Amino acid sequence: MLPDAAVLTPLDAGHGGSPDLAFVALLALAGLGSAVVLGLALAALLRRRSRSYLLVTLALATLLARTGVAALSLTGALAAGSHHLLEHGLDAAMAALVVAAVYDARRVRRTADRRDDSQSLRSDGGEVPGRDGRVERGESARRGGGDR
Repeated sequence: MLPDAAVLTPLDAGHGGSPDLAFVALLALAGLGSAVVLGLALAALLRRRSRSYLLVTLALATLLARTGVAALSLTGALAAGSHHLLEHGLDAAMAALVVAAVYDARRVRRTADRRDDSQSLRSDGGEVPGRDGRVERGESARRGGGDR
């Protein structure tokens, strides 16, 4: 048998009163996890320096922002209506940023495929082989010449 509805309480129903300790622990864990994932995304962005990586990093930043919205709501600094509006807005922003990152990566790759150059860069910063199948690396590849 199912318990009555009075016993079932959603986790985010604490918009007042004392917050549930389990929910606070879960929120802290979510914040820590989001911060770690965002840190890894920032490291990848600094390494690759592409627009696609920037968009994905911003999308992952919305996860940390959602945790911040939940924490503000839990402390009573944010009203329930604003809490839900901000969370859904952050969800929409995350989806738009991921779609933009995929679109950008595909557009950059398509442009590189159409080029007549023997060397082009992928959207993630990697190199693709030239017409002869070899990949130039290092300074001579950046200058456009070198010993072949």
